[in-house]
Amino acid sequence: MRKARILVIAAALAAMTSAAIAPAAMAQNAVVRDFRVVRACAADVVSLCGGVLPGEGRLKACIRENQSKLSAGCLDTMLEAAAAGRETSATRPVPIPANPADMTYTGLRGVIYCEVWLFRLMQDNGVAGVYYNTSALNNAADKNNTCPASLWDKVTVPSLEARFDILAAYKNGPRGWTMDRITLPVGPVVSFDGVEARWMGEGHLPKGASLATAHMNPYQPLQSHRRSSMTFEKGKPVFILDDPEGTPWVMQAFGQLVDRTLTYEGLKDLAAKLKPPAGWKYRVAVIDRDLTISTPRGYNWIVQDELQNTYDACKEDACNFKP
Repeated sequence: MRKARILVIAAALAAMTSAAIAPAAMAQNAVVRDFRVVRACAADVVSLCGGVLPGEGRLKACIRENQSKLSAGCLDTMLEAAAAGRETSATRPVPIPANPADMTYTGLRGVIYCEVWLFRLMQDNGVAGVYYNTSALNNAADKNNTCPASLWDKVTVPSLEARFDILAAYKNGPRGWTMDRITLPVGPVVSFDGVEARWMGEGHLPKGASLATAHMNPYQPLQSHRRSSMTFEKGKPVFILDDPEGTPWVMQAFGQLVDRTLTYEGLKDLAAKLKPPAGWKYRVAVIDRDLTISTPRGYNWIVQDELQNTYDACKEDACNFKP
C-alpha cells in the first residue's frame, strides 16, 4: 500500500489548479476551493518551502516532500478540496452496503486474492479506506486463485478514480490467506473493470493524519473496522510477529506486491527476509488447538511488515488464547 501514501496529497495538489481547466459551471467553485487551500496552508508553505522559487511545479514538489509535516488544518482543507475536485456528474458514491450479510469462507489457507481500496473522506475529515475482496470469485477453474492476472491487470487506478467519488484508489494484491476460515459481513458483488469483489470493511485514519505516516507503514498499527471471526486450525503453523510489549500479531495474509516470489510455503523461512525494528521478532508456531481471532469491539488492530504481510493483534480480547 505504499503507493497509496502519496495519492491523497497528489489529488489535493491537483485540486489546487482545477480552476484553470474546469468547465465554466465548475470554475467558480474551484476558485473558492483554491482560496481555502491557500489560506489554510499559507503558514505551512512559508515554514516548509519558504526558500523555494515558485513555478514549474517546484512548490508542489516541496509540499509533497514535506507532506508528513503538514499541519492538521492544511491537510484537512486539502482533503476536502480533493474530494470536491474529483466529484463530477459521472462519479458514483463508494458502494457501501446498508445491510451486509454474514458469509463464511472455508479452505482459505494459501488461496490467492486481491483487494480494491477506495479512499473516501469521512464526515469528521478523517480518511476511510474501503476495501473489496475477490475471495471465492472470478476463477471457477482454479478456486485457489481468485485474482487471475488476466483480469487483475485490466483494473487501473485512473479508471477507479474516474468512476467513484473518492480521494484516491489502490490495487492491493495479489495476496494469499494464511487462515483456514473466516466469517464476516460482506456486501453484494461489485465489478471493478471486470474483477468481481465484495465489500468487507474499511480502515480508518484519524482526522489530520497524513497517509505518509498513518497508512500501513511497516510495524505501525492501524484499526480495521469490521465484524469478523477468523480461525486457524490446530496442528497447522501460524506465522507471528511479537511486538516489544510481548503481544503476538498473527499473520492473516501474505503479500506478493513487494516480493513477487513469496508463497505460503516460503513463510516458514520469512525471518531471513525481514528486518524488524528493535523489540519485534518473527516466529512460526504450530498450535495444539484452534486459534480464533474475533473483533469484540467492532474492529481489529492490524500491522504490516516491510513486505506488506498483514498481521492481527492478540489484544483487547481478540484472541481465544495467545499463541
